Amino acid sequence: QVQLVESGGGLVQAGGSLRLSCAASGSISSINAMGWYRQAPGNQRELVAAIASGGSTSYADSVKGRFTISRDNAKNTVYLQMNSLKPEDTSVYYCNAERLNGESVLWRSWGQGTQVTVSS
Repeated sequence: QVQLVESGGGLVQAGGSLRLSCAASGSISSINAMGWYRQAPGNQRELVAAIASGGSTSYADSVKGRFTISRDNAKNTVYLQMNSLKPEDTSVYYCNAERLNGESVLWRSWGQGTQVTVSS
């Protein structure tokens, strides 16, 4: 499996921007997809954005047009650029890596999470 370390969270005013980073180490070549999830107190963890090994991306409807997921293969790092932030984006953001077999998840790794707080 892999180890994931997130960074880049913080406090920002509504309308501002933040960029989250997720550095991966370990069995990098075994990763099929990486993504960013978030979880606010009392809520379930939800997928925010994902990027497959082939480069295709997907986004939650709530962040489309505002967030962009990207990766730097040379640095084994995935980024989440968050623009036009809203108070409802306030959550702990988690980086995720998955190994897939078709649609089955063989294993899943999580980072420790980074807090994003958007003030109104």
